[in-house]
Amino acid sequence: MAQRLVQDGERVVDVPAKLAARVRLFDTGHNRKTDALDAHSIAVVAVRTPGLRVVHRDGELEALRMLADRRDELSRLRVQTVNRLQRLLGELIPGKRKRDLSALQAKKMLAGVRPRDVAGRTRRRMAVEELADLVAVDAKLKALNAELKTAVLARGSHLMDIHGVGPVGAARILADTGDVARFPTRARFASWTGTAPLDASSGQQIRHRLSRAGNRRMNHVLHIAATVQLRNNTEGRAYFDRKVAAGKTSMEALRALKRRLSDVVYRQLVADAEPLDDADVQAGPGGHCGASDVSSAADLPPHIGTSDQPLPGPAHPTLPPPDPGDHPLPVPAAATQRRRAGAVKVERPTGRTTLTATNGGAP
Repeated sequence: MAQRLVQDGERVVDVPAKLAARVRLFDTGHNRKTDALDAHSIAVVAVRTPGLRVVHRDGELEALRMLADRRDELSRLRVQTVNRLQRLLGELIPGKRKRDLSALQAKKMLAGVRPRDVAGRTRRRMAVEELADLVAVDAKLKALNAELKTAVLARGSHLMDIHGVGPVGAARILADTGDVARFPTRARFASWTGTAPLDASSGQQIRHRLSRAGNRRMNHVLHIAATVQLRNNTEGRAYFDRKVAAGKTSMEALRALKRRLSDVVYRQLVADAEPLDDADVQAGPGGHCGASDVSSAADLPPHIGTSDQPLPGPAHPTLPPPDPGDHPLPVPAAATQRRRAGAVKVERPTGRTTLTATNGGAP
């Protein structure tokens, strides 16, 4: 919706859902979320809060998001087709159920089945139809994966250099993240991906619990990357083993690895947005540790400590500036950006303003 409004010439700002919820909480009356109260809280935040991100038009990112969504739909369709085919094969060949069934394996199993009764022949015909659907879905997925890889590389992203992140994961990261400047620090990014643990301490007992908030699709991408790293001899595997040797359970060590992977993905996004010069090896945009051209599960090697903390200041916007021809509204004469408390202040022109709020995802 935000991209459509921008394309139609409207001026759109990104209002975080947390700020709108705070306005509803401290407003008079009940704080239940209704359409009217939600619109009012968004308007109050947009008028009184400086530094809100202005949404710009990015057709390539929108196309990448649609391709990633299409790939997820085809993946779910393939799982359903395989389940139906497994059920039919289990009825035709009792005791021969095979895990992770492929189209070629199913074809070999059906080749040796010649039922003579009417029900058996009907069941085999349905299995052949399901097999044809599986072959078609596999062909579409293969073509779509190649298209996603081309689109990711066309944006100049090196996310696929991270072990465990393929074209599908990289496309999902780029599509959902949008402008990485929305996250001033890697801690904010980890909170958004749901990999940052939540404090659940009580009295002198210090403990943290698993966060089930954040973008669950991003969390799934990081989980897949962590699982792939554990299957191979990688820095992530070594980091996992050190955590287990230190007394962590396997699930706790896995969550710690996902948190490190979130840092690596954030650093790679910033590095792709604004690569550092050879002579400039200091802090990257926003004050976080300098971006590197190599990536691993935990920063090669995983040694982030308390001294490696992000400094105040946001990262610079990474999306392309808007085309003056796309916006009929007057462009401000002086649009300045100042670093203040980790936010970017943008002077907004007068005129119509369309406001949207997002639930933590890219608009």
